[in-house]
Amino acid sequence: MPIRRRRLGGRAVGLVIAMAAMLSGCDYWPPALQTQIEQLRSELQTVTMEKAQLQTQMVSLAKVKDDLQAQVDDLVRTNRDKSAMIASLQSSVTALQERVAKASKPATAKAASSKPATVKPAIKPAVKTASKAPVKTKTLTKSTSAR
Repeated sequence: MPIRRRRLGGRAVGLVIAMAAMLSGCDYWPPALQTQIEQLRSELQTVTMEKAQLQTQMVSLAKVKDDLQAQVDDLVRTNRDKSAMIASLQSSVTALQERVAKASKPATAKAASSKPATVKPAIKPAVKTASKAPVKTKTLTKSTSAR
């Protein structure tokens, strides 16, 4: 049995040493691991800076989007107002055309009833006749007795 105690004692001592190393931490880092850690730290810093830049760009783009959305809303509102104005003007034009049509019908009916048989030609002849007689001019005489 003395051999067994040695083995148990050695295992106990090894366990205690392993526990002490785990609790106290190990200060030895292999050079390759240190290089990897430094690379990861520099990549983390680069990614953090890129993230900050992207967030800044995102904020500025959100402001631009809001400005453009406000402009679109203004243009939509203006378009709606102009469409309403156009519809109103079209209805006014239609009403005025109807009034003109009603006003012109009685006038043409009255003109037609007063002169049923005479219709003047709308176009005058373009060719003048050369065989017209000369026009006689009267001379004005002053009368002395009128004064």
